[in-house]
Parts: sequence; C-alpha cells; structure tokens
Amino acid sequence: MTAHGAPLSFGIKTTPVGTGYDEILRVWQEADELPEIEHAWLWDHLLPVFGRQDAPVLEGWTLLAALAARTRRLGLGLLVTGNGIRSPAVLAKIAATTDAIARGRLTVGVGVGATLRAGAESPAAAEYPAYGLGLVPHAEGVARLDEACTVLRLLWTRDLVGFHGRHYRPAGAHCEPRPDRHLPLLVGGAGTGALRVAALHADLWNVQGPPHHTIAQVRARVLALDAQCAAVGRDPGEITRSAQLHVSYDDPAATRTAVLGLIDAGISHIVLSLPMPFPPGAARWAAQEIIGPVRAARATRPGPSGPGRAAARTAGTAAGPPPPSR
Repeated sequence: MTAHGAPLSFGIKTTPVGTGYDEILRVWQEADELPEIEHAWLWDHLLPVFGRQDAPVLEGWTLLAALAARTRRLGLGLLVTGNGIRSPAVLAKIAATTDAIARGRLTVGVGVGATLRAGAESPAAAEYPAYGLGLVPHAEGVARLDEACTVLRLLWTRDLVGFHGRHYRPAGAHCEPRPDRHLPLLVGGAGTGALRVAALHADLWNVQGPPHHTIAQVRARVLALDAQCAAVGRDPGEITRSAQLHVSYDDPAATRTAVLGLIDAGISHIVLSLPMPFPPGAARWAAQEIIGPVRAARATRPGPSGPGRAAARTAGTAAGPPPPSR
C-alpha cells in the first residue's frame, strides 16, 4: 500500500516510434504471460518527438486495438491520447470498440496535447499543422479537455441527445455497443489546469517521472492534486496516482531507486518505459530486475527509509545477465 492506501501495480510502455508492430507484439505477448506486469501502454503521436524526424511511427489507437486482439490479460491504454487530435465523440466510439476487442481491459488515457505556449513550444506541436490540426492556446486546450471528459462519459453511459459546450457540440451521437462497465478514465499532465481536470473527472492521474520530472517535483504535483480535489469537493483517495519513467538496461539499480522514490512520493501505479530497441526478454527483464526487487524492498521497508532501499539496489541478479547495452 502507498500513502493514499492504493495497492501497487506495475506496467510497461513501448513507444511505437523507430520500431515495428512485430517487435512491440513480441514484448506485449511476453508481458502478458508475466503476472508481475499488470498493464501495458503506448503513446499518441503522429510524428517522432525525439530522434530521427523521418523515423516510422505507428498510430496509437490502431496499434492498441491490434495488440488488444493478440493479448488476453494485460490492462492496456495510451499515455496519453492528445485531445486535439480527435473529437471526443469520435474518441468515445474508438475507445468503446477497443474495449470490446480487449474484453474489458482498456483504460482511456487523455491529456491536453500540444498547445500554443509562449516560450515553451512542445516538440509535438509540429505534428498538428503537419496533419491539418489546429493548435490552440494552452488555457483553451485545458478547457477543451474538461469538456471532452464530460462528452466521453456521457457517450459511454447514455444516449447523447445534445451537449452544448463552448468547444464541443455533438448532436444526437450515441455509442453502441457501449462499454458494459465503468470505463476508467486517466488524465495525464502536471500543470494546474490538467490537475483540476483530473480532480473533476479522473479515475487515474498520470505524471511523467524521471528524467522529465524529479522525484521532488512529482511529490509536489501529488500534493497539488490533493489541493485541487479539496477545491472541487472530491475525495483524493478516489484517484489512483500513476507515473511513468524510463528504465536503464545498463543500470537497473538506478531505476529501482527511482521507482522507490516515486512510491515514497505517493505513486502507486508505476509504468516502466522500455527504451528501443527492445532486447530479447525485455519484459521478463523488467519483471525480474525492477518489479520483483522493488516489491521485495517494499516488503522490508514500509516507510521512506530503511534496509529495503539498500536491498533494492543490490537485488535482481536472479534475472541473469542484463539485455545488451544501448
């Protein structure tokens, strides 16, 4: 259990850029056989946001549906869907179809996406004009995400006679077949606006951990989410705290230390982003070198300090030699 009383869970993320379907399928099917790995994730970009600008990129929701059909146990989703790429009514239909293929394993991750921000242009901003999509100011992007979450939930739960928002106005849309369960909604983002949207709508909230945000920054955003929940009158314990971080094949001890730091900061839902190329046995390596030792460390150290942290630094050798260095 973590600070908010939530059980720990671990997953992997395979960024679908510079790699192919067969390679990602190999990792996901291996993970599907490992009970230590409970969920798996993709991203939602149409162009590379790092590395070679002509690298191949697989579209996230299409790929997710294909992987859902070829796995049986893993929870799955996108970290996260860029709200500016699809209308929320269309996304509701895509998600409901994907959940039907997955037989109830989908979590729908959404975020503001790229926006116009003075002095802070996102590398993802280039893909919007490239694909004929409009960029909006950040404040408008947050407002659009808020409305989008409302539209999604309406379409998943009842006929949408009409929604007359400032930014979205679907008329007469309905989503059949609807999900036959409460479809979990994950809101990603670290800014104040995204945190407020999470407080209003999210079942899970995700933040980027190391190297994008330090452990201290993640802890501050966890507390900020609590404050946003208080402001809107919501129990913060209703929202699962999630973080993603990059693993190091060469230094798993550093990754274990970072994961323990995230847990101490209040994160209970850990997503291990596996760098490309994915070596043979990448998912098993993550289970044996990261997840198992971290769980063992937590069992011996319930608090933020103690012998478990040292155990995590030295554990994991049972996995055998690490994958080839990158």
